[in-house]
Amino acid sequence: MSKSVRGVVARAKGAPVSIETIVVPDPGPGEARVKVQACGVCHTDLHYREGGIGDDYPYLLGHEAAGIVESVGEGVTEVAVGDFVILNWRAVCGDCRACRRGRPQYCFATHNATQKMTLEDGTELSPALGIGAFAELTLVAAGQCTKVDPEADPAAAGLLGCGVMAGLGAAVNTGNVGRGDTVAVIGCGGVGDAAIAGARLAGAARIIAVDLDDRKLEWARRAGATHTVNSRSGDPVEAIRELTGGFGADVVIDAVGRPETYKQAFYARDLAGTVVLVGVPTPDMTLELPLLDVFGRGGALKSSWYGDCLPSRDFPMLIDLYRQGRFDLDAFVSERITLADVEAAFEKMHHGDVLRSVVIL
Repeated sequence: MSKSVRGVVARAKGAPVSIETIVVPDPGPGEARVKVQACGVCHTDLHYREGGIGDDYPYLLGHEAAGIVESVGEGVTEVAVGDFVILNWRAVCGDCRACRRGRPQYCFATHNATQKMTLEDGTELSPALGIGAFAELTLVAAGQCTKVDPEADPAAAGLLGCGVMAGLGAAVNTGNVGRGDTVAVIGCGGVGDAAIAGARLAGAARIIAVDLDDRKLEWARRAGATHTVNSRSGDPVEAIRELTGGFGADVVIDAVGRPETYKQAFYARDLAGTVVLVGVPTPDMTLELPLLDVFGRGGALKSSWYGDCLPSRDFPMLIDLYRQGRFDLDAFVSERITLADVEAAFEKMHHGDVLRSVVIL
């Protein structure tokens, strides 16, 4: 039987969000219905509200979530009723060319629930990243649920569902940061700080944080940065070179996603070093680099999509590290709020006042 719950909806481009009654159907084959316990307010949700991702309004926002499986549909074996899960937007298909080559983290045919959640009048909702978790219940593909240790705090655990995993994975999975490496991270919001934490976990010897905001640089130090550079005060490329004996960093992660910051990352790396782009550009942005410099500096230029993660592999491991006190997920939770506070949380995010606001349900 379908159930009616409260959820946060973006009805039109740029319009303030509203709390609406959401109708969540019973799970069908391969689907799971999840009682959401906590959901982070991610910049991607703001992009949906602003029309930066599409125009399939109305959107049911929210996707960085953790909760309890309330019911499952026919054929579901991945999870069972009562499991504590983190939701993800990479439910791998198992059959595309990436999956068949043993690289499911690059699955080209990830999927979502087949059925649609609706408003009371039957209007179909587009769930953010196929999840829609600013709601007391949500319907997802069972493969979007990753079972983890139920002792984890849902407010912290849910953040692995997007931003924290994207940043940490950019360092660990995409950048292949290793013991003794020097790493620079440009942009120290939630994703950048997660990249710093990932570099620290991987054993980087020196981690250089770059930002325009001294407050964010202090957050970066708490995440594991050994050095900070305020790029308002001078050229960050020169500063990174000075801190690396004139050579540049082994891995430079651009967590901003602008042509200017990408060029800084490109020229701040050592010869044969790696640049990782994890900040998301807008469609109008273009990049121009001398091709001879691309050739002459060698190394690798990579883009990191969702931290090149495989949720079934990475989420349980990171929750275990969190429970052991080796990975401070709690540090990313700036405040705990209600569904009614989501619009205000967008403003705080816009002004850089928080790493993550987390809705508690």
